[in-house]
Amino acid sequence: MMLLVPGDPLRPRRPDEHYAAEAAHARDLGLEVVCVDHDALVRGDARSVVVKDGGRALYRGWMLSASQYAGLAQALEAQGVQMVTSAEDYRRAHELPCWYRDLASVTPQAAWSSDDSREGFDHARSRLGSGAAVLRDYTKSMKHYWHEAAFIPDLEDAQAAWKVASRFRELREDDFTGGYVLRRFEEFGPAEVRTWWVGGVCVLAGPHPDSPEALPAATVDTQPYASIVGALGLPFVTVDLAQRRDGVWRVIELGDGQVSDCPASNIAELAGHYASLG
Repeated sequence: MMLLVPGDPLRPRRPDEHYAAEAAHARDLGLEVVCVDHDALVRGDARSVVVKDGGRALYRGWMLSASQYAGLAQALEAQGVQMVTSAEDYRRAHELPCWYRDLASVTPQAAWSSDDSREGFDHARSRLGSGAAVLRDYTKSMKHYWHEAAFIPDLEDAQAAWKVASRFRELREDDFTGGYVLRRFEEFGPAEVRTWWVGGVCVLAGPHPDSPEALPAATVDTQPYASIVGALGLPFVTVDLAQRRDGVWRVIELGDGQVSDCPASNIAELAGHYASLG
């Protein structure tokens, strides 16, 4: 199996610095490492990805949209290479409306629109009802702009809510994906846990890359989520968990493992599971 990682923009044949250690671990484990031009993939041009042999490939790199990933999978298929995660499965893990219903019992309530219109936003807002909410699109929030582009204190205040949505749309620019997603606000502790799942089995649990030095006081038990994640039938995903103020663990996010960041302290252990995906 081969591991695809972004190449260094100045030295394209070398892995980007962020993925260099991961690539080194993969090589030590006997995997072929291929550097790809991430900027070309984002432009929708996957023709620059050329491999020597067929087989199976795992991508570990910066986020790609579902259509960009589909282009990569198609370009490799033409060279006799099959991605570990199909384009369809990538979208299922990457976009919230594709996974929400399967995890609805363990994640905050959500409603969404199909575009960036005010009408669609207001429809999603009315479906969620009253109270506070957190805004995002199908793939990403702007939580670092919490008060201006993420947190909506009162869903019934239409003008204030739309002001937050408008700022969110402005900040996301061309990366805006799908439509607006509103999620019921639940109060969580300051630290999240990122869990990694291969073939429906949790192989690693550790800090979230946004807070690599922080872990919740309580240890999360991933067993209650095993049947739910396993039923998805997805080969490689992450599940981010946080402990609500009442002590209940909740799913914050499901993501495709190929584009989920990993703290440096967990990279070696994670890379040890790549061969099993092949």
